[in-house]
Amino acid sequence: MKTEVQMKRELFGIEISQKSKSEMFSATDLVKAGTKWRLANNLSEFNMTAYFDKKSTKEFMNELSVKYGEILIKGRGRNSQTWVHPLLFIDMALEISPKLKIEVYEWLFDNLIKYRNDSGDSYKEMAAAIWQRCSNVREFPKIISNIALTVKDCCNVRDWEHASEYQLIKRDKIHNAIKLLTRVLQNLDQIIRIAIEENK
Repeated sequence: MKTEVQMKRELFGIEISQKSKSEMFSATDLVKAGTKWRLANNLSEFNMTAYFDKKSTKEFMNELSVKYGEILIKGRGRNSQTWVHPLLFIDMALEISPKLKIEVYEWLFDNLIKYRNDSGDSYKEMAAAIWQRCSNVREFPKIISNIALTVKDCCNVRDWEHASEYQLIKRDKIHNAIKLLTRVLQNLDQIIRIAIEENK
């Protein structure tokens, strides 16, 4: 999937964004969530600037950048975000609280970004297959929009940025089924109905 999408995960009631292409996490969101947790546990707010100024952090960041290239994109301005490499994100989480360690490790090993990208690619392939079968080109945008809404409803998703791995896998399977069925069936309504029934 070439389009950059920000996936959302929840931590202490705060949404944490992760970019689908670079896989960088929002350090800004992490600090909000971490500070919320720290204040609820009678600890002081987390200071991101102080964290980045620490000698051990600078040494770690230097090693990360040697191996991975760009590991930090600092936001400028009032509502901007700072983005960090996943390993730097873990280090920040550990600095905020060792209790965050488990949650952050689980995020690194889930497949949310992979499934998001896969289902985005299968959407394009499905749309291309439908385009080839479309007899009324002017109606294509409406047709593909309706299909997207039907798939979204079938997957029980409010919006794709908040979708679970399971929902993204289901979306990918439906897209692929529609793409394959367009090769053998003519009726688009029938194609969609069969694809959804096969992937309930």
